[in-house]
Amino acid sequence: MAFAAFSHGGGGAKQAAPANKGNGRVALLLLLPGLLYLAIFFIAPLFSLIATSLQTMDISSGFPVYNYGFEVANYVNVVSQYGPQIFRSFFYALIATVAALIISYPLAYFIGVKARRWPLMQGLMLTLVIAPFFISFLLRTFAWKQIFSNESWIVGTLQSIGFLTPDQYLVGTPFMVIFGLTYNFIPFMTLPLYTTLERLDVRYLEAGADLYANPRKTFMKVTLPLSMPGIVSGTLLTFIPIAGDYVNASGLFLGSTETSMLGNVVESKFLKSYEYPTASALSVILMGAILLLVTLYVRKSGTDDLL
Repeated sequence: MAFAAFSHGGGGAKQAAPANKGNGRVALLLLLPGLLYLAIFFIAPLFSLIATSLQTMDISSGFPVYNYGFEVANYVNVVSQYGPQIFRSFFYALIATVAALIISYPLAYFIGVKARRWPLMQGLMLTLVIAPFFISFLLRTFAWKQIFSNESWIVGTLQSIGFLTPDQYLVGTPFMVIFGLTYNFIPFMTLPLYTTLERLDVRYLEAGADLYANPRKTFMKVTLPLSMPGIVSGTLLTFIPIAGDYVNASGLFLGSTETSMLGNVVESKFLKSYEYPTASALSVILMGAILLLVTLYVRKSGTDDLL
């Protein structure tokens, strides 16, 4: 009987194999549209961008003609020529991301933890955080340009009290660019922080107080480690788009030629001077640098599962 049962069980296992194989085919068919989408709209453009960045220039006809080749020197040339813009992009992104974190963390903590007892106020404050998304990014940035324009009362007041000299203005300065970047991307930092802090079990905080830990120590030992996933997510969602932003630093908005970032150079090379290899090389450098920095940051923060 035992042998019969064993044989019966073995037959059942053999019969289950085709079913598992069929499930694998179904899963593959379900994944196929997504894989095709990634291949068409991400992988193919990425390879095209890399191939364009390696193009060679032929001027034998009297005007520049770009041919596909393997001109690695394009990368050396753009780094040497646009090094200040590359450094400025990541420097501005770092400062704006830190500023957004400093502003967003107390806000997210209050909404997610302190306002739990008032659901209506919690929902209202959360709505106010995402309200800027209902207005165009360009309009919001242009509005700040108007507010801090050279003829505005704010600039006039700062000049009258001596904070600015009569020939100094705010628009076109690094301060205004970083201010605009911080303002426009604060929701990207606040929402992940709120999502994490809203799930924070306040009993951990009460336990810390019961063990005679002061509020500062409770925050450093309990609240901050538990909110680290939100900090990492918010930092990535903020830093990555800021590094490639070209609106705030543009001379048409809050910046000037002295504050141009890498995105401004890429936009100019692609749409104005049509130097496609240069623009492509800068884009590849931007993506590679962001990928490297993000990988190092996530590993150092101990949240490798986010990769």
